[in-house]
Amino acid sequence: MKDIVITGMGVAAPPGIGTEDFWHNIRDGRSFVGPISRFDSSLYPSRIAGQINGLESYSERLSPRLLKKIDRFSHMALVTSELALKDASIDLHNFNLNRTGIFMGNTLGGWLFAETELRDLHVEGREGVSPYMASAWFPAAPQGQISILYGIKGYSKTVIADRAGSLMAIAYGAQILARGKLDLVLAGGTEAPVTPYALLCCNTYDLLSRKNDAPETAYAPFDKNRDGLVVAEGAGIVTLERLDDARKRNAPLYAKICGFYTNCDGHDRVVFEPEGLALAWAIEEALKEAEFDKDSIDYICADGAANASGDISETRAIKKVFGKRAKEIPVSAPKSMFGNLLGAQGSVDVITTVLSMMFNNICPTINHRNPDPECDLDYVPNKAQQKDIKRALVISRGRGGINAVMALERLRNGHKPTTLTGGNHYVS
Repeated sequence: MKDIVITGMGVAAPPGIGTEDFWHNIRDGRSFVGPISRFDSSLYPSRIAGQINGLESYSERLSPRLLKKIDRFSHMALVTSELALKDASIDLHNFNLNRTGIFMGNTLGGWLFAETELRDLHVEGREGVSPYMASAWFPAAPQGQISILYGIKGYSKTVIADRAGSLMAIAYGAQILARGKLDLVLAGGTEAPVTPYALLCCNTYDLLSRKNDAPETAYAPFDKNRDGLVVAEGAGIVTLERLDDARKRNAPLYAKICGFYTNCDGHDRVVFEPEGLALAWAIEEALKEAEFDKDSIDYICADGAANASGDISETRAIKKVFGKRAKEIPVSAPKSMFGNLLGAQGSVDVITTVLSMMFNNICPTINHRNPDPECDLDYVPNKAQQKDIKRALVISRGRGGINAVMALERLRNGHKPTTLTGGNHYVS
């Protein structure tokens, strides 16, 4: 898998839409978490989230008629797909669409559309339900909508693995490319949990922060006073190609996907195995596939669950793998600035890590004021850290003890953003 490269990136998240605005807003460690503004959440235990503004201005390819047929999570997937393709300088007319695939991660599906139609069913009966209900809410809908918009017909999959879904989707796409079954892959994830029922579901498993009076300080991974994660909406998609193919068309070369491993704790339906043994094994196997020496890892993008089970077991796993050197490796959770995108988070973590490689700048873990004595690594607290990053790991974890680890290596001719006008605009 080491010759699979990321050639384009598209992101829509609370800090911004397009990698330029996104990076400009996260590099300095500002918070983008706030009170939920879309509906009355006053009766919810947790009523804060990371929300996106201005999505409609990036939807020129999407007709108003189409937008009425799809949920917001598909809308974000279509916007970020277009951004990724433009970033990669890809004209799909030059690709065999039978050998182009789509790999997407998701957790909840399109609940805003589903909630609205179920309410109408209750109030008006079957005649009040949209005929698009069946095709709008289900988790594979974004994959289908991307396929339809671009005429993509190749081998494709949607991965449902809680918060690890989109990292798995990128890895799955890379593996299929490496086997020669496809020539181009769009991979990532999308999630829209800021809806009444979706937020209720997230609240019921008791992993959300309740610091509603100070939302900007609520998401505090590895801090002693943490009380859970904050949900956020967003999407991240990358284009993947084989290195030789990308070089032939003079594509941007951001990073190689060199290794990946996933496994399960086999411990509990919610909390992680306390010693992080399975996660440590996943890190070891990802390093082995990548053929990375442990001393060569410059940065780890952490899962950062912001609960004792997740933070302590993740810390122990890293220490188990890297030994005394663990405290020398920066380990940050940039998602603390804008919330956890659940099934889309892994793909946004990959994009954040690649941007950190490009700019030699590690985004911080904000709200890290009172360190947990059980969590004693360098979490890049509150302020970005300048560092040359050649090799990095991305960790994603999901309920039930799902672990996923990806090993990335920087390539030098990715294009750096030069303007901040929205979208991805690059020069060589």
